[in-house]
Amino acid sequence: MQAFLVAAEGMEKKDMLLKVWAEQVRELSYNIEDCLGEFMVHVASQSLSQKLMKLKERHRIAVQIHDLKSRVEEVSNRNTRYNLIEKNQITRTIDERDSCMEDIRNHSASNIDEAGLVGFSKPKQELIKLIDVHAKNGPAQVVCVVGMGGLGKTTLTRKVYESMENFSCCAWIIVSQSFVRMELLKVMIKEFFGKEALKKQLEGNVVREEDLANYLRKELLEKRYFVVLDDLWNIDDWNWIKNIAFPSSNNKGSRILVTTRDVGLAKKCSLESSIPLIYHHKPLETNDAIYLLLRKTRRSEKDMDNDVKMREIVTKIVKKSGLLSLAILTIGGMLATREVSEWQSIYNQIPLELESNRSLEAMRRMVTLSYNHLPSHLKSCFLYLSIFPEDFEIQRRRVVERWIAEGFVIVRDGLSAEEVGNSYFDDLVNRSMIQPSRVNIEGVVKSCRVHDIVRDVMIAISRDENYVYVAGNNLTSVVNKTFRHVAYHGIMCQNIGMDWSHVRSVTVFGERSLGPSPLVCSLDMRMLRALDLENAQFQVTQKDISNIELLRHLKYVNFSNPQGYSYIYKLPRSIGKLQNLHTLNIRNSHITTLPTVICNLKSLCSVRCTRVRSYRWFDLDEPRKCLVNTLCLPILFTPLVDPSEHPEVVAELHMSWSSRWSESDGVRLPKGIGKLKELQILEVVDISRTSGNAIKELGWLMQLKKLSVVTKGATKLKCKVLCDAIQKLTCLRSLKVDGSLEWLHDVSSPPPLLRSLKLSGRLGEIPGWFGNLTHLVKLYLSESAIMEILVPLPNLMHLRLGRGSYIGEKLAFKTGAFPNLKNLDIWGLELREVKFEDGTSPKLELMRIANCVLRSGIIGVNQLPKLKQISLGPYGQVAKLAMLQSEVGAHPNSPVLRLFNERSYHDLGDVVVQVEEATEESSSLHPEPAAAGGSSRSQA
Repeated sequence: MQAFLVAAEGMEKKDMLLKVWAEQVRELSYNIEDCLGEFMVHVASQSLSQKLMKLKERHRIAVQIHDLKSRVEEVSNRNTRYNLIEKNQITRTIDERDSCMEDIRNHSASNIDEAGLVGFSKPKQELIKLIDVHAKNGPAQVVCVVGMGGLGKTTLTRKVYESMENFSCCAWIIVSQSFVRMELLKVMIKEFFGKEALKKQLEGNVVREEDLANYLRKELLEKRYFVVLDDLWNIDDWNWIKNIAFPSSNNKGSRILVTTRDVGLAKKCSLESSIPLIYHHKPLETNDAIYLLLRKTRRSEKDMDNDVKMREIVTKIVKKSGLLSLAILTIGGMLATREVSEWQSIYNQIPLELESNRSLEAMRRMVTLSYNHLPSHLKSCFLYLSIFPEDFEIQRRRVVERWIAEGFVIVRDGLSAEEVGNSYFDDLVNRSMIQPSRVNIEGVVKSCRVHDIVRDVMIAISRDENYVYVAGNNLTSVVNKTFRHVAYHGIMCQNIGMDWSHVRSVTVFGERSLGPSPLVCSLDMRMLRALDLENAQFQVTQKDISNIELLRHLKYVNFSNPQGYSYIYKLPRSIGKLQNLHTLNIRNSHITTLPTVICNLKSLCSVRCTRVRSYRWFDLDEPRKCLVNTLCLPILFTPLVDPSEHPEVVAELHMSWSSRWSESDGVRLPKGIGKLKELQILEVVDISRTSGNAIKELGWLMQLKKLSVVTKGATKLKCKVLCDAIQKLTCLRSLKVDGSLEWLHDVSSPPPLLRSLKLSGRLGEIPGWFGNLTHLVKLYLSESAIMEILVPLPNLMHLRLGRGSYIGEKLAFKTGAFPNLKNLDIWGLELREVKFEDGTSPKLELMRIANCVLRSGIIGVNQLPKLKQISLGPYGQVAKLAMLQSEVGAHPNSPVLRLFNERSYHDLGDVVVQVEEATEESSSLHPEPAAAGGSSRSQA
């Protein structure tokens, strides 16, 4: 079935019979998956007594299997009867696809003159500089231009191509997705040497591919050539073209310019270069995009200045286009013949217009072409993103965990499901299908967004395939429809007339409608695999999850709610029946203890459970109010009290009583937690309320990669047990500890792969084992009161020193300190001076200072060759701000100085308090342990 569906998906022009048949096969494959899921939950791996008790379920599933077998035979015979998929049809589809691609290129080419006049001057100069056209010797260099479809890669490259004058011969080659090799060689000869040269080569005997390739290599060997390979799609095509058409020993300074949508492909193409030459083409600037739209619609800025509503709609349209030149030109062409008063209506209809309006055909085809080129396993992952609202920032971890729960991730030998899922995410980024929005200091994309136009097309495909249904405020009925994934945007409505028995995921963004909702834990959704209420703006109460055992197929549960709508105070014991549960996220709840039954969920990989710290109704800091609330608790549940506050009161009462009014955000772990051998993420554990045996079992979690604990109020014995457990976690990558830290000095063998360490609490001296953290990338310290220098951390890239983390008036970074440090955050320290000496932190790019009064200023900015920005945040003040500004202005790397407030607020003036140079009595950050010292003295 999957093989037939892949063949059907590959056909661009589906006739009605094929579309109907493919839909039937797809629906049947879903039903088979559901039936197998039911079998695994209700029948398989059960004892004889359990099987006898499940006779009714066994009979029901047996009937389903018999019915499915009949339907499979019927659908299979239908394909044979109507000859829906044959080899010749697939061949015709390839030809149609290439013809479609040619139409898109022609449409794009017709826009080159218009688009090239707006916003392409600077990118053109940057690309020419990267190409280095004046280098007239050396091997041929490969330069890649990368960006999503419709961004203007071809337009930019054409402008550069037309300006090339210092080359012996030039060629512009369009690489189709399934080109014929012989024909491509003919085109290359014709482009490089003209029609006559090609004609001469084709005369006489039968010409072979090898003959044309030999001619090309021979003629290009001693020439300085420039060639563009437009829209390359896969590495095999590149390897063939490179090896057969271009001479390997050309040293004339030739250039090969490749345009592609795939960053990964661009990196592979430029592997032979000492430095990968990749130009990431960016969208237009907002002003350029507005100018281009006005130009296309034959309007002017004066028209927009005189009409406020026109300015509003133009801004919305430009934003909708994602600043893509092709989108702006195609939408602008449609608006050009309409009155401005009609533009709002057209804007509202753009998603539907993309499907039917010929004016937007090129834009739709551009997106669907990229979608059709995706491997089969990525198509489901990509369409799944249509669940999220427009402009929503999609977290990598959230979507990868959901892909795993849905069964999209195919585990390969030697790799975990998380690693494979992350590779899928990276692949979509590299193919420019999704846009990075947040990148961490190591260059890893942590969240993404989907371009508006891409999302509109994505939703259309999902709806057409009954894959994702997005229910918004404009509710439409879907009676007799079967969607696999449902997302609510804006309002949670239950009356959409849909069959819920096959729904696999429910995601809510927005508010619940009046009245009770059946969508949280209902038997109607017995096949549900993912339940995600993180962005729901309604109260999630204990009653909502009381029947969670009904959803036996659940693998992903997300009740985390950063906006404070979660009033869950206890996980029901019935959660132990969810044997397939992979991810449990219940952050920001009122839960203080995890139940013992959670230790039976052997598939759990991620447990994130934190509780709110503050008390509104039962705050011991206000004993009178707390006593009154406790004594008058029955009165709170009378009609005189606002019913909307009842869930919060009950949840807080349970939380305060069960935790004995603890203000820790951690939860108590049950004994038996060590059984969860697959667990990789565990946060946050309240060590003071967790038994010693349960703490000891943390050391049994050999797959654990991320651990967060609260040690405030914990006994020395429990901290000693925790210390022993952490030393056994050889896979640990991230550790966060809040509270007592003295026990860290007893660590003799820290986790060898630790990359992130966040400590909040008094530490005093730096533990000696810090020097063994050769893989550490992030170090956050708060309230640690360190008085000595930090040990060498060769791979540290982000250092954050929070309030109370450092004692001393002078913070000096000396030669050789932190060779890879990129970000430095200083917040709330009682410093007078920050100093950088020669050769220190050569890669430092960003320095942020807040809640500090540096009366001696920042010294040695010129010693930071890679500096890009100094940021003075709230309450960040320095002496001689003008001098600092002049040093920044004279810096060869052209960094910027950003101020949170008015300049006068941050400037302490010219009065400088001298601080003694680093001696035995001054504090500094230095890699040599022998240079330790105490705090410095200041002089007025």
